[in-house]
Amino acid sequence: MDKIKVGILGATGAVGQRFVQMLADHPWFEIAALGASDRSAGVKYKDRRWVLQPDMPAAVRDMELRLGEPENFTDCRIIFSATPNDVAKRVEGEFAAAGFYVFTNASPYRMEPDVPLMITDVNPDHAALIRVQQARRGWPGFIVANANCTATHLTSVLKPLHDAFGLEKVFVVSMQAVSGAGYPGVPTLDIADNVIPFINNEEPKLEEEPRKMLGRLAGDRIEYADFAISAHCNRVPTLDGHMECVSVALRRKATPEEAAEVLRSYRSLPQELGLPSAPDPCIVVRDEPDRPQVRLDRMAGNGMATVVGRIRRDPILDLKFVLLGHNTVRGAAGGSVLNAELLVKQGYIA
Repeated sequence: MDKIKVGILGATGAVGQRFVQMLADHPWFEIAALGASDRSAGVKYKDRRWVLQPDMPAAVRDMELRLGEPENFTDCRIIFSATPNDVAKRVEGEFAAAGFYVFTNASPYRMEPDVPLMITDVNPDHAALIRVQQARRGWPGFIVANANCTATHLTSVLKPLHDAFGLEKVFVVSMQAVSGAGYPGVPTLDIADNVIPFINNEEPKLEEEPRKMLGRLAGDRIEYADFAISAHCNRVPTLDGHMECVSVALRRKATPEEAAEVLRSYRSLPQELGLPSAPDPCIVVRDEPDRPQVRLDRMAGNGMATVVGRIRRDPILDLKFVLLGHNTVRGAAGGSVLNAELLVKQGYIA
C-alpha cells in the first residue's frame, strides 16, 4: 500500500524525537511534517538539539519545522502528538475537528469518556469509542490516547492476570527514569545520588488509568474495572526504563508458577495481525532471581515489550513481582505508533 503521510507535533522534545526515530523507516507511515512551538517554527530540524542515539535520521534533517496548527499540516492524514499538556487540549481538539487522526501521548484527553485510552495488547476493542466521539463532538477526525508510561507497563502485565484470576487489589511502587521528565529533565543536583519520592500527578494516573483500560466496553461507555490500586511513584537516577514492584490480591488464588505461565503465554491482537511495531512476545518472563534489570532488559522487543521477573508469593496479598518497561519507547511514542497501526488494520484509517 502507499505510505500514509504523518505529522509529528512537539517534534523537538524527547518524546517527539522518539516519534521521529520510530517513524523514519516505518513500512506504513511517512513523515511529511514536523511541528514545533513558535520559538522553533521556520528553522530546520537539524538546527535543534538531538538527544537520542543513533544520530538524527537523514530524511528529516532538512525539514523545516512548522507551527503546530492544522492549516500547516494539510499534507498529512495522521498526527502523532508529543505536545506539552498545557497546550494539548486545545491543539489536539483543533486537529481532530479539522479531520486529522490524532494519536496523543499527552494526558488531557486520556480520561474523557468518549476517548479510547488504548494499549493494543490490552483493549483493542475500546477503539469503538471513536465512533461515539465523532458523533458527540461532530469531529470528522478523532483522538486516541495512549497511557501514562508507568501505567502502560503495569496494565500490560495486569491484563492477563485479571483475565485468568481476577484482580481485587494492586499495590505498586515505581522507580522511574529521568527521561520520563522530558528533556532536559531533572536537575543534576536534585537527582544525582538521590531518589525523589514524588512525581507531580503521577500517582493519580497510575491509580486511575489501568482501571479504565481494563474496563468493559458497554455500548457508548467504559465500565471501569472493579479493583483498587495504591501507588507510590519515585524518580531514580537511571536514564531510561521504569521499574515497578507490584503486589496483587487475586479473586481466584494462583501459584507463582501458574501466574508465570499465564504471562509467558499471553498473546493478543497485535501479535495475531503481525503489526510492524508489535513485540512477540509482548510480555517477557525472566526466571533469574535478579532480573529484570534496567540496563539489561529495557530494550526487550526493541523496547516494546514488558519484562517480568521475581514472581513469588506475597505474605500480605497473594503474589508479588517486578516489572520493567522502556518509558519513551513503548510507554510513549511506540504506544501511539502501535495504536495507529492497529487502527489501520481495523479500518478506522483508510
